[in-house]
Amino acid sequence: MTGDDIYNFIMYHFEVVVTFLGALVAFFSAYFARRETRRQQMIQTEALRINIDNASLEWGNAAIDTMGRAAALASSRHQFTDDVAFQSNKTNLMIALSSLIERGRMFFPNLEPESKGGEKVAAFKGERPPILDALMWAYHETSALQREGGPTGDNSAAFITDCRRLLVSELQGHLDPNRLNAIIGRYDKQKSIQRNEAIQCADDLKQTLKSRRPSLVIDEHHVAVTATETLQ
Repeated sequence: MTGDDIYNFIMYHFEVVVTFLGALVAFFSAYFARRETRRQQMIQTEALRINIDNASLEWGNAAIDTMGRAAALASSRHQFTDDVAFQSNKTNLMIALSSLIERGRMFFPNLEPESKGGEKVAAFKGERPPILDALMWAYHETSALQREGGPTGDNSAAFITDCRRLLVSELQGHLDPNRLNAIIGRYDKQKSIQRNEAIQCADDLKQTLKSRRPSLVIDEHHVAVTATETLQ
């Protein structure tokens, strides 16, 4: 086919050729636009992940510091010369721990909210995750501390430290940069083996707390809003 033949063919089928070329341009435009949209969404998702990780790390640092101070209070309680100073320090720590539990719900929502606590408000349905259990048990132990005496008070610092170690382990898993889970629901999609081990560890700590404080009544799904209220 000569050049003239091609030209004549195009001119004869001009509208068809224009329509075809237009469709081809539209296809590639849509393809590249979709790729760019996906790229922008990935950038936005990564930026959101970084923001969430930074916020949860700030929360975690505050939790680690507060639990460390609670353990220090437990180990140094005999050094206080009067109950007023001891109770003041204890109350401040209980307020901080209670606040951290509630703030932690922003990053670590309850597990399986459809299966338990249907009568409760949304944030309290389901099972509290182990990372918040660790704070809860530390709160209870701090609440039971006395300046002199008290049940099993001599090793309260060790118990609170064990709670802090569980929190650190769970926070480390949450912040792992190699995880490919989606931002929303990332913690709930933790590997089943790791999750089961953490749940068992939190439950062991709970049972230890119960044996240490047999008169303590624990409702596992509620957190006090103030340090002077009984946790329900």
